[in-house]
Amino acid sequence: AQVVESGGGSVQDGGSLRLSCAASTSTGSYYCMAWFRQAPGKEREGVALMNRGGYIRYVDSVKGRFRISGDIARNTLYLQMNNLKPEDTAVYYCAAGRPGRGYCELTESDLSVWGQGTQVTVSS
Repeated sequence: AQVVESGGGSVQDGGSLRLSCAASTSTGSYYCMAWFRQAPGKEREGVALMNRGGYIRYVDSVKGRFRISGDIARNTLYLQMNNLKPEDTAVYYCAAGRPGRGYCELTESDLSVWGQGTQVTVSS
């Protein structure tokens, strides 16, 4: 199993970026995919989640600015980030999960396969 992210970069305050993620698995499709981020000196936090049935969840700080999309059955995920702020600066990770209950919540323990991360830097 493998997850690969792409699309990070540097933008100015108010700019936009789009992250992409592709996952692979030899044991069937995942139940969910999600984006997490980790800023310097901070713990990793969940940003946005999509379950295979279409359930979507965002952390409050990105609501109205970020949009998650993709096709979980095909193991692809995107994150459109608009109106970026300096506090969005972080390494962004894509992750996929297949927890026993059949769906995911936006919590690390539900995501079992992680990418290496892609840097997003927003300057003021």
